[in-house]
Amino acid sequence: MGGVARAGRAGRRVVAVVAFDGVQLLDVSGPVEVFTTANSYGAQYDLRVVSPSGRDVRTSSGVRVGVDGTVAGLPRRVDTLVVPGRRDWRRAVADTDLVQLTAALAARATRVTSVCAGAFVLAEAGLLDGRRAATHWELARELAAAYPRVRVAKDPLFVRDGPVVTSAGVTAGIDLALALVEDDHGAHLAREVARQLVVFMARPGGQSQFSKRLAPEPSEGSVVRRVLDAVTADPAADHSLDSLARQAGVSARHLGRLFRAETGMTPGQYVEAVRLEAARALLEAGPDTVEEVARRAGFGSSESLRRVFQLHLGVAPTAYRARFRTTAAGAGPVAVTP
Repeated sequence: MGGVARAGRAGRRVVAVVAFDGVQLLDVSGPVEVFTTANSYGAQYDLRVVSPSGRDVRTSSGVRVGVDGTVAGLPRRVDTLVVPGRRDWRRAVADTDLVQLTAALAARATRVTSVCAGAFVLAEAGLLDGRRAATHWELARELAAAYPRVRVAKDPLFVRDGPVVTSAGVTAGIDLALALVEDDHGAHLAREVARQLVVFMARPGGQSQFSKRLAPEPSEGSVVRRVLDAVTADPAADHSLDSLARQAGVSARHLGRLFRAETGMTPGQYVEAVRLEAARALLEAGPDTVEEVARRAGFGSSESLRRVFQLHLGVAPTAYRARFRTTAAGAGPVAVTP
């Protein structure tokens, strides 16, 4: 199908998915599965997988994916462009054929989307300049550093900015595709697709519930490093600003200045982050009640713990435990109603 563009099948929305060597398989298959499942409930998506060369590609997992050809074989107008990613995003953005194909398709598309590290390809093509965008939580800092004109949102599962929609890591491509199906065909049809695929219609919480907070790394022996170590060693201890300053042998104001300069956060924010990590570990690993977890992690009360969980993770402690404690057989039934 390489040479002559053919029109989209009558009444169908053309979805072009870009595939390339090294792409993450689920970045491609997740959205495709959502759109094709939607077709079984009455949607009319015309799925086309294309590659820069028009040849099949080998994904990062080694699975080969067949393609329908090149951009030349697509209709003049494309409803949705989906750009997946590869873990080594530098290899992807260095592929000029891939970037040029993406730019050419974006010019013909009503809406442009990316999954995971696919945001780097959009950014390289200039499609995210001045826009908010999401990517995998581990890559958010790298996206912001490599493309300073992109306003990186670290927590959302997907971000809309005009006709451009970018999603977080890997399975978030399913969340994104469900949202697009809802835009096109309404919540009822999208809900049927979610139920069929046994996924959340709207997943609770953002990426923070999956990420591990990146601890700052001040130099060894620094005042701030001593404070960090003290907080980490005993999250439940008295870590008020005055108490930390006394331990460090400096004034509270000076400690606050040092902390912001070396970690980018206040002492209070760091204490809360460490206590949150401690609570997460306790919920994942042990049988303690939420009240006991709150006490052991330094929050004092279950209500304080709940507030922090809702603020940072978007879920309650009990819901977090149910979701992340184990996937082992015999752990008890977990009912999910999308």
